[in-house]
Amino acid sequence: MPLYEYSCNQCHSEFELLIRGDHQPQCPECGSHRLEKQLSVPAAHMASSDSLPMCPSPAAGTCGLPQCGSGGCAFGG
Repeated sequence: MPLYEYSCNQCHSEFELLIRGDHQPQCPECGSHRLEKQLSVPAAHMASSDSLPMCPSPAAGTCGLPQCGSGGCAFGG
């Protein structure tokens, strides 16, 4: 079941939908069927590949948010 990105021609919202079979996609905001399928970049990660960008692990005792270390962390970091 593929996941597609759409843009609604009526209300201009952008969203993703999981499409099953020959299901007619519908805008979750306005209910319109006048949708335009967007081009999207597939993302895949292979265990043996280091080519995808990876975020570093957060330091011990922090949640990893930028606020940590500056006194703004809600988790006591």
